[in-house]
Amino acid sequence: MKKYVYGLGALVAPSLIGMLVATGCTKEDGSSGLPGGDICGPCGEIAKGDVGISGDVRIDGFFKALGNVQNATSTIKADFDANIRGLAAVYGVELDGAINAAAVAQLNAAIRADFDANITGAITVDYQPPRCEASVNVAVQAQAQCEVKAGCEADINAGEVSVACEGQCTGGCDAECTGDFSCEVEAPSVVCTGQCEGACNLEAGATCNGTCRGTCEGECSAQDGSGNCAGTCDGDCTGTCELAVAAECSGSCTGKCLVNQGSAQCNAEASCRGSCSGSCTGGCEGNFTPPSASVECEAAADCQASAKAEANASLECSPPQLKLDYTLAGNANANLTQKTQFTARLTELKARGIAIVQGAAKYEALLTGKVEGRTVFEPSPFAELQASITLMATPSAYADFDIPVAKTACVVSGITEAGRIVSGLATSTSATLEAQASFVTAFTSGFPEDS
Repeated sequence: MKKYVYGLGALVAPSLIGMLVATGCTKEDGSSGLPGGDICGPCGEIAKGDVGISGDVRIDGFFKALGNVQNATSTIKADFDANIRGLAAVYGVELDGAINAAAVAQLNAAIRADFDANITGAITVDYQPPRCEASVNVAVQAQAQCEVKAGCEADINAGEVSVACEGQCTGGCDAECTGDFSCEVEAPSVVCTGQCEGACNLEAGATCNGTCRGTCEGECSAQDGSGNCAGTCDGDCTGTCELAVAAECSGSCTGKCLVNQGSAQCNAEASCRGSCSGSCTGGCEGNFTPPSASVECEAAADCQASAKAEANASLECSPPQLKLDYTLAGNANANLTQKTQFTARLTELKARGIAIVQGAAKYEALLTGKVEGRTVFEPSPFAELQASITLMATPSAYADFDIPVAKTACVVSGITEAGRIVSGLATSTSATLEAQASFVTAFTSGFPEDS
């Protein structure tokens, strides 16, 4: 791969320079082509987040997107390693080498042993995976900025633009929104006829599938300084039930209420969280094409490609929702210190585990287009960037771009740097993907014996 990357610059340089000699550092009218920008300055670097490498926003959008993917994956890996080492310290596991699948297997085994010593039977896990979405507004803004800098007259308000979303839409939908509990109602405090995502206020005692804060008619796993329940309640809870996952609420719901389409609560002000047969605003879990910001713009198609790359590379994933149900072993119930220590370890495990799952979802989505094995982006943001960088290595790809001759060397060095980044992402991320998958599978299934 390295031979290809370094050969790429040598191959492109003479042809690209020959093609661009007719283009000066400034345009005929003396302008630089970039509002407020000096396109004759030093070359930018992808790794540093520079966005003026070529002087043409249609090309630099890809460099920016690639830099975002590189930075995101590096940050996620560092956080993953830190969280695994943090949990290893909690469970007394010595990890001296790299964080890989073998290291995670050691940690998983220690957690399983801790469960066996303190819990009777298996742990029941109620789990809802993260949602990973590309922002429609990021794409629209990038598209509009690109068209403006390409000389088109953009007339668009990013906050009012919608797109056709091929996956799940989160936000506004101007047509039919389908799926179970796909209608999202903001619930400052309402009686929710579907599932409540947030907190359930219980004026009368009822089962709490989360953290009970108030009075527990039964055994409570933890108490606050005033002696009120502040943990799981095995009886009826009166007060506030903080829901770990969306669940039915027999009181009033604070947060979000998820109902099916056609219910009385699914009014015109509700948002969609499902498949939208029309146009979507907000976030899209799947493919979409940014709309042109101008009525007529020759650069629209090129801008759409780079704007979509920027949006997909900046995708965000929501935290997963997780609830663990278990029964303490007899010795753990009898020994208050043992119970307290086990509960503290479990609290640390849940906090770090949720962060790991959220980061792993974004890492996997960026690189493979999948979230826990389910295809969300096809092709993946990384695969699209890889294809675009390969195309950019072809001199003929620049025929329609306005690149100053002073930036020719910058384009060549940018493509070479991009090649190194793409090669690194393709070869260095597999171990982290494997290690993340090992932990996520065990964590979301209650650390079974074979984890």
